[in-house]
Amino acid sequence: MNQEAAQKLVFAMLDADGDGIVSRDEYMARTRNVARAMGLKEDDQLVVAARTLGESAWASMDADGDGKLTFDQYAAWAGAEAFDTVCAPVLGALFDLADTDHDGALDLSEFTALRTALNNPAANAETAFTALDTNGDGRIGRDDYIASIRAHVTGEGSPMGRALYSRPLSDLPA
Repeated sequence: MNQEAAQKLVFAMLDADGDGIVSRDEYMARTRNVARAMGLKEDDQLVVAARTLGESAWASMDADGDGKLTFDQYAAWAGAEAFDTVCAPVLGALFDLADTDHDGALDLSEFTALRTALNNPAANAETAFTALDTNGDGRIGRDDYIASIRAHVTGEGSPMGRALYSRPLSDLPA
C-alpha cells in the first residue's frame, strides 16, 4: 500500500462522522473514547497527559486554526517527521490508557478496546493483533505497536494496517 492510500485509510478513521472533514472534536474524542472504554476518569493523570498531547497534535495538524482538517491538509502535513514528532507521542499516550495493568504491553482484550475506541473495525482487531504478536506470547509491546502504525502511515506497509482495513480504497474519501 502506498503512502497516499495509507493516508486515506487513516483519514477515514479520524473522520468519525464520514463527512470528509476531521473536526477538532472528532480528533479529541479519541482520548475520551479510549478513556471511557478503559473505565478511566477525565482527571486520571494518564487521561490528562493524553489529552494534552492530543491538543498539541491537533494544533500542529490544524495549521490555519479553523478547527477543521480536510484530507488535502492532512496529506500535506502527514509523513515520517510529523509521525515521529507529533503522532508517536499521542499514540503512545493512547496505548498507555489501554494498558490497564501498566506492563508496557496490550493483550487482545486491551488491544481490541483501544482499536475500537479509535474507530477501527472491531471485526479485524484479532487479525491485526495476531499480525503484531510475532512471538505468539499474547501481548503486543508499545514500541512494536507504534512502529507498525508508523510503517503503515508512511507507506512502508504494516501487517496490522493491512489487517485493520478491509474496506476497498474506492469507499474512502477522494
